[in-house]
Amino acid sequence: MAGQDLLHTQPRPMHWLATATALSAVVAAASFLQPADATATTSRDATTGRHPAAAPDPAKVTFPVDCGPYRLDVVKKVSADLDGDGTTETVAAVRCHSGTGTPPTGVYVLAQPTRAGTAPRFVATLVAPAQQLTAQTLTVRHGSISAAFLGYSTRDVPRCCPDTHKSLKWQWKGGKFVQSELPAAMGTARA
Repeated sequence: MAGQDLLHTQPRPMHWLATATALSAVVAAASFLQPADATATTSRDATTGRHPAAAPDPAKVTFPVDCGPYRLDVVKKVSADLDGDGTTETVAAVRCHSGTGTPPTGVYVLAQPTRAGTAPRFVATLVAPAQQLTAQTLTVRHGSISAAFLGYSTRDVPRCCPDTHKSLKWQWKGGKFVQSELPAAMGTARA
């Protein structure tokens, strides 16, 4: 074939190294060169003009759950403005750590602290661990909280093997979270 004797048609490791170095230099230079008017901004609340506060962090809260010698795990969390006040709340599903079985879940709503530097506040307990439900999903859409749970039809069902499924929904109405059960999800879990 014509041209195979030319040096540039037979790449060697040194050619690849030179190409990689040049490409790295271009990327590095591009990261330092910015337009003069470029600034980082965050959105402001249209009514207050303030920057919205970050969602409450469940890791900064001591939940009202007794796990004995085991640690407490935050297994699911979602954040949104749930009560329409312009601040973000966090819904956290927590349970005691377990290597086996299905420990019950507690689902709590957290709000911003009243004083800077303090832990987020508990606003509501949606599901207490005493209800013996295990959260499978947790979502927020249009200000409504939805969750699917596994549970037990009787005390005789082994705690390893939940046999019921329940889907619940909460909406902020009249100054509190109002619970409703989603009808299609109620029934016996199938293996």
